[in-house]
Amino acid sequence: MVRSASLGIRIEQHVKDALEAAAKADRRTVAAYVEMLIIADLEAKGLLPKA
Repeated sequence: MVRSASLGIRIEQHVKDALEAAAKADRRTVAAYVEMLIIADLEAKGLLPKA
């Protein structure tokens, strides 16, 4: 899968800290972890086909 689109967001520092900890615990980068969360949510809502 080629990643060609970017997304910039602003979040509160405590949310970023928790996100970094969760990504590290899952042995992922923050970007990969956020992408995984987004895909899982979109699949659950039927907006993306399940992989």
